[in-house]
Amino acid sequence: MSSSQRDDGVLVGDGGYREGMSTLDPSTSLQRTYRYLRIGIAGMVVVIFASVGVAAASVGWLTSLSDYYYTSARTPFVGALIAVGFALLALSGRGLERGLLDAAALFAPLIALIPTTLAPGTIADIDLPCRFRCFPPAFEAGAANGIATYLITGTVVVIVAALLVILRQVPVASFAISGGVAIGVLAAVGLSWAFARDWVLAQGHFVATIAFFALFALVAVLAAFPRRSDPPARVFRALYIVIAVLLVAVLAAYIAFLPQADTLGIPLALVAEAAALVLFSAFWIVQGIEKWSEPNPSLR
Repeated sequence: MSSSQRDDGVLVGDGGYREGMSTLDPSTSLQRTYRYLRIGIAGMVVVIFASVGVAAASVGWLTSLSDYYYTSARTPFVGALIAVGFALLALSGRGLERGLLDAAALFAPLIALIPTTLAPGTIADIDLPCRFRCFPPAFEAGAANGIATYLITGTVVVIVAALLVILRQVPVASFAISGGVAIGVLAAVGLSWAFARDWVLAQGHFVATIAFFALFALVAVLAAFPRRSDPPARVFRALYIVIAVLLVAVLAAYIAFLPQADTLGIPLALVAEAAALVLFSAFWIVQGIEKWSEPNPSLR
């Protein structure tokens, strides 16, 4: 027998051939795509933590993770959040799940493109015209560029999706959900930027952050109690419920402590943000394990 491997078996140690055996179950391209997307999303949290840790070695521990935007951590911080947005769009869902994931995908880049406000003295070389937190004037042009790019790119994506519907390459029902969510978020951002720019600079980062993690708490609930498929195994259902409950608790703490974040002396906002990221990563790890071998491992 030739030493080359045949499609229906594997070579064994003596050069022989054993029919029907395989050391690994073959995976489809679809399976690998979903596996890598989920692993990649969880890995982006590692990128954020690593960049913040490196920056903290030189500037110390700041009030919140978002404050590290104004340090050397900015580039990986922004890149990771934008990558998460694209990965969430790539993960297909159905019905309400699709809408929630698409909305979260639209909020993720906004967390990066609209920086947080900053307290005077937080970063030595950034001057602020305020006594408490405010948006650094030197970064307004960058935020304006980011939002304009976000709105243009989002509009182009919606137009391309609409063309694909017209060409019958995408179901109308799918576009109705995803397109509706996208148009709603883009319109809200565009109108807010046009008529309430100061409010966007002062509150946009926090609104996007809270909306992003609140949406994921709902996604975790839907993963525990799917409407269109069989329920997950008990262990996975329990883990999804725990993640959802803890995310809600963390968000409540974040909202409660955020106004006093600069006066408490303890970086509670940083702890809350870090906990939310850990839970976000945990969701994708749990779902990746649950759906690892499913022939169509899409979101429910």
